[in-house]
Amino acid sequence: MARIEAWNSSSVTTFVLLGFADHPELQAFLFVTFLGIYLVTLVWNLVLVFLIGGDIRLHTPMYFFLSNLSFIDICYSSTVAPKMLTDFFQEQKTISFLGCAAQFFFFVGMGITECFLLTAMAYDRYAAISRPLLYSTIMSQGLCRRMVAGAYVGGFLSSLIQASSLFTLHFCGPNVIDHFFCDLPPILALSCSDTFLSHVMNCLVVVTVGGTSFLILLISYSYIVSAVLKICSLEGRWKAFNTCASHLMVVALLFGSALFIYLRPSSSYSLSRDKLVSVLYSLVIPMLNPLIYSLRNKEIKDALWKVMKRKVLS
Repeated sequence: MARIEAWNSSSVTTFVLLGFADHPELQAFLFVTFLGIYLVTLVWNLVLVFLIGGDIRLHTPMYFFLSNLSFIDICYSSTVAPKMLTDFFQEQKTISFLGCAAQFFFFVGMGITECFLLTAMAYDRYAAISRPLLYSTIMSQGLCRRMVAGAYVGGFLSSLIQASSLFTLHFCGPNVIDHFFCDLPPILALSCSDTFLSHVMNCLVVVTVGGTSFLILLISYSYIVSAVLKICSLEGRWKAFNTCASHLMVVALLFGSALFIYLRPSSSYSLSRDKLVSVLYSLVIPMLNPLIYSLRNKEIKDALWKVMKRKVLS
């Protein structure tokens, strides 16, 4: 009882985010770099959303999923980047307990939603390559909307489980987070109570989400590879593979970096290394996704060129 009262009387109400304060000589360079990355993320993803929405030729399941991926990337990056950028000019880089919990909830929710959406996109590629004659029947508008809605529901339910198990722990000090946003490993390290249950819940969510997504991805691409190998012409095989290459690149980047952070023993936790990996999956990948899809996609480039010509002629 005395221990509980001590926790209650000294509970943490704010956290301090150290960010990149350990490199004062790089502050200006890092601010310009991260601002540039965030602006490119916003511009390219917004361009994709408006291009897909405004061109009837792009009103297909693949581009419907891609426009939702761009929207998620904007939200995902925006949960971290604005706060991180403003903190470069703050002496006290504080965030309230509730603000930290909200940032964590939305960041993880958007991240897991993206995992589910990429899984749905793999099923879409399977239907397009393995069942081309039935593609429009299989990937109906209603099914696509239900898959996207399911991705959001699954993502934020998983995030709620993780956030609840984390922020119901006791935090009695210190309150300094050696990170640039409220992420799971550095927050867990500050808890005064037993974190075993939180670790278990985190592992269950990661294994369930990652395992389910990986299984569907594996099955989808097994059928895709089988269908591609049955194509007689080399040109046909290359065209079929090219439609999946962008998706595979995005999946490898996101799943690889996320599993590295969230599914490993706490004994291997390294602050400097993990900050770099966190920059990759929270800032760089949302910037790369639209570039990977648009630069390799003739229909997107044609739609962009059409808009640019219309603007010039008007």
